[in-house]
Amino acid sequence: MTLLSSSRRFGVALALGLTTAALAAPALAASVTVPMALATPEGPGASVGKVTLSDGTAGVMMKLELHGLPPGEHGFHLHVNPSCAPATGPDGKVTPAGGAGAHLDPAMTKMHMGPEGAGHLGDLPKIAVGADGTSHQTLAVGRIKSVEEFKGHALMIHAGGDTYADVPPLGGGGARLACGVAN
Repeated sequence: MTLLSSSRRFGVALALGLTTAALAAPALAASVTVPMALATPEGPGASVGKVTLSDGTAGVMMKLELHGLPPGEHGFHLHVNPSCAPATGPDGKVTPAGGAGAHLDPAMTKMHMGPEGAGHLGDLPKIAVGADGTSHQTLAVGRIKSVEEFKGHALMIHAGGDTYADVPPLGGGGARLACGVAN
């Protein structure tokens, strides 16, 4: 049996200790910043701020730093496509940020039931904008567990509030006001 020298024992102990500490350390939380711009018929317009997405213990956290928006409540959704480009519909009308497609609905529920409901996965918590046109709040998205799930999709702020119902259509959020793509 070979005995290790004290310096070699120290080296082995240090290596084992560092390995254990590295394995026990929590993984770094993912974070993505999504620049948001006004949705116009010509394409993305002026910046209205950013949304920072980060992994949290109960789902994705969304830190809003927005400005230049109309005061009041606004519907907020995750849309299927990674585009904020305008799109021309079958009727020939241009929809600002229409390139984003529909609300993200991988389970094909075809229902608008809010961020805690069993409908569209893309239903996010409503945004409250103050009289000064700003919104500085942090929203929790419990149904989406990782920032990775946002990547390759567009975030959309709608002109109106949201009832999280199918009547009026899509909860009454109305026109697409601002858009940003999560990469």
